[in-house]
Amino acid sequence: MEKRIDNTKGWPFLSYALMAFACLGIELLLAFVIEPLLYGRSMNEWSDLQNISHWVLTCICWGLMIFFLIRSAKSELGYDVLARGSRMKGWQWAVVAVLFVLMLVYSWYDWNGSKVIKEFRYNGWLKFIFQYIYYAFEVGLVLLIISFGQKAFENWFHHGSNVLIPYGGIVAGLTWGLAHILTKGSLTGGLALLIVSVFYGLTWLLLNRDIRKAFPILYLMFVL
Repeated sequence: MEKRIDNTKGWPFLSYALMAFACLGIELLLAFVIEPLLYGRSMNEWSDLQNISHWVLTCICWGLMIFFLIRSAKSELGYDVLARGSRMKGWQWAVVAVLFVLMLVYSWYDWNGSKVIKEFRYNGWLKFIFQYIYYAFEVGLVLLIISFGQKAFENWFHHGSNVLIPYGGIVAGLTWGLAHILTKGSLTGGLALLIVSVFYGLTWLLLNRDIRKAFPILYLMFVL
């Protein structure tokens, strides 16, 4: 007899994943509507101070939304994103290390060298610092998309935590990843980010859904 899928328990978690994705759109509202009105010029004409102000405003908005989503999910859904994961086994660390190296190789190929060095040379030290703080908040939202998306599909398919299918990474790829096709105008870049998102989702599972381990590792995967 075919096992029926519960089509109700996953929707609240998927809605939180989509809200986390929608929060990323706050930057577009700031960059293309609010700030051009304030500065009297388009984004590509901003001064260094205006670029830094943009990142600061974006981080404040994203930080407030991250706080809201984590707190609301715990109270409304009984899901604690900040809960500690179980102890990891050696093979899990080994696979995470392989994924980390693969991400470094991809980044080196994509940037034709070191992303960090190139961005430092392009931005200068002050803009570089603020941009990398901005990246931390972006990774935080992506991690919420992965976490909530994973929980949604596991509830639908009644999977336990021992099943390493990166549903959350797929959700992140189909939202955050493909959104880059529209914002960056690059089809190949968006598709590549979809694959990268799946890697992130798998890393989240291998780290036993422990955000204290996942955040710094995913952040390094993203920025290096």
